[in-house]
Amino acid sequence: MRRKVLSLLMAVVMTFSLAVTASAAEETPQDLDGDIVILHTNDVHGAIAGYAKVAALKDAYEARGAYVLLMDAGDFIQGDPTVSTSEGATAVELMNLAGYDVVSLGNHEFDYGYQNLKDLEADADFAILDANVLYNGSVAFEDNMVFTTPAGTKIGVFGLDTPETATKAHPAKIQGVTFLAGEDLYDCAQEQVDALTAEGCNYVICLGHLGIDDESVGNRSIDLLENVDGIDLFIDGHSHSTQNDIILALGGTQTTVGDTTIVSGSDMVNGTVLTSTGTKLESIGVVTIDGETGRIDATTVSTADLTAEDADVAARAAAIQKEIDDEYGTVFAKTEVALNGEREPGNRTEETNLGDLITDALVWGAEREGTEVDAAVTNGGGIRASIAAGDITKKDINTVLPFGNTLSIVEVTGAELLEALEASTYCTPTAIGGFPQVSGIEFTVDTSKAYDQGDLYPGSTYYGPKSIQRVTIQTVGGEPFDEDATYTIATNDFMAAGGDTYYAFAAASVNYDLGLSMDEVVMDYITDQLNGTVTEEAYGAPAGRITIRGINPFTDVAATAYYYEPVLWAVEEGITTGRSATTFAPNATCTEANILTFLWRANGEPAAETAENPFGAAVNTGSYYYNAALWAYEQGMIDETFDPNTACTRAQAVYFMWVAAGSPDDAAASSFTDVAADASYADAVNWAVAQGVTTGRTASTFAPDDTCTRGNIVTFLHRGANAA
Repeated sequence: MRRKVLSLLMAVVMTFSLAVTASAAEETPQDLDGDIVILHTNDVHGAIAGYAKVAALKDAYEARGAYVLLMDAGDFIQGDPTVSTSEGATAVELMNLAGYDVVSLGNHEFDYGYQNLKDLEADADFAILDANVLYNGSVAFEDNMVFTTPAGTKIGVFGLDTPETATKAHPAKIQGVTFLAGEDLYDCAQEQVDALTAEGCNYVICLGHLGIDDESVGNRSIDLLENVDGIDLFIDGHSHSTQNDIILALGGTQTTVGDTTIVSGSDMVNGTVLTSTGTKLESIGVVTIDGETGRIDATTVSTADLTAEDADVAARAAAIQKEIDDEYGTVFAKTEVALNGEREPGNRTEETNLGDLITDALVWGAEREGTEVDAAVTNGGGIRASIAAGDITKKDINTVLPFGNTLSIVEVTGAELLEALEASTYCTPTAIGGFPQVSGIEFTVDTSKAYDQGDLYPGSTYYGPKSIQRVTIQTVGGEPFDEDATYTIATNDFMAAGGDTYYAFAAASVNYDLGLSMDEVVMDYITDQLNGTVTEEAYGAPAGRITIRGINPFTDVAATAYYYEPVLWAVEEGITTGRSATTFAPNATCTEANILTFLWRANGEPAAETAENPFGAAVNTGSYYYNAALWAYEQGMIDETFDPNTACTRAQAVYFMWVAAGSPDDAAASSFTDVAADASYADAVNWAVAQGVTTGRTASTFAPDDTCTRGNIVTFLHRGANAA
């Protein structure tokens, strides 16, 4: 086998040089003779206008003498009405025109069913490879193929699709289809490598749709490459990652110099170059294999910076676009606010105003049809685009909801609903497609609690919860939550069939489809219920249905620190925002001004009656702590001699808390040897011990004169709040 030298990649964002120009063939004729060029795309999601540039780029490299292969790593038939309304037929037509040679499938290729894919395969001029996708136990498409250059070099290619397709595609549309996952996926890939190597391939390429997202751990491209030897190049998809994203995921570094962001590091895993192009044809991948040295170089080219287009592809793409614009381009409503359809932060991590709008529409749509429901739930991963403030067209709604899902009804117990929400937020704040957007439900996710993983859901890559640890539901349908109650939930047919993490819905005692298209329901809701206008008053911001607790923004607050939960609590309660957006400084000494401000905020920021400044020039009335100091003065914690910059001792901190609690003096004496019975703070320490505010520095010492740190005071306040 030819010796291959694999390159390391150092990238500068937005400074990729163009690999070719429109006149490259004239300027440097045959300068790539003997070289191999792999052009690749992934997660195009209906960005059809870019195919003309892809085709021109392929032609330009061939004109320079290179042997060129054009590949795609999946998710090309869904994401925009230009491809979704034809269930992928227009995408395949354009890819045929552009000259694609081989593709692997993404999870969204299965959105319109397995049989639709087999029909598209018959129309495709390119091969479909997916070694780990089985139908009734046999490989559903092709597993691999070999390309041979004029010089006799053999290039072996095999395909893989994410096992998450098992839960990301509608179960009814993939009956009989299974996806090898985990160790079985690794074994499948190694078998493909071994077979292609035995066939004499000089290079082995995996065309995969696995991605690098944390929610996919165990089935990511990174995981596979750490367990499989012999792959020279892995072309990835699924996570919409750029080359820089890959480098950072592999331990690279990012620095900013002026307006330029520099990402440095390696794009290699276990000797394999890993590459991906983002999404929506924002870039085209270019992998060059030097015909003399075997060196592999991978980069991406910004599609916007390319000017040459294939005229035939461009004309057909424009015609398809016009058909959609003519049918879907009519304005039917307007929105006063931007509607958030982003992935993260967005519909896969938190409540959004667009999620609120869609689920409100589901409740309205069900009740319009005569079905009274308590609430609605839809998966954040099914919300695919944002809508800018201004006019709304049918195309906008269809782009947001491109899957053709229908409105379904399930009846579940409170316990089953709680299980579904627990499973669907198991990794929050890490993004997950199953994240629930809701109407009629108020619930809280405590991300500081670990997910208690139970058994693998049947036919899924997700695990159900062994116990409920992270989610609490406050209300359903405006009433207090009851685990034993039966709730009627409006959802989509994908979730009703157990898609994503919603196995509990598939097992529901009542489960039926109303047959109404979700996008039509949303459009009718906006037109009929909202009178054609999404107002700022109604949807200017998320409604507060979902509370995410326990997200740690601070890099200097370790999850194992005694003050970890108190710090998160203090942030959520508005007691502190930290020293900066990313630092809390838990070991920094607190001044009396700091302590009193924290305590004042913890008590609800009560207004003081004192109008005059009793402290004189030592305290500026515009200071952040001024109102807290006035309150403390009225409570008798401090007097006119208050010095805001004095370091606060531990004794002084518990004394302040004791006074705020009403100065109770009935607590038993503590056992601390360093707290004298007649000390001015003795009653305060005794009270603090009785309330569980402190247990001392040791069993026998309190260290009253030690300075109180920021970590100390939030812990004291947190314990005091819990005791109350």
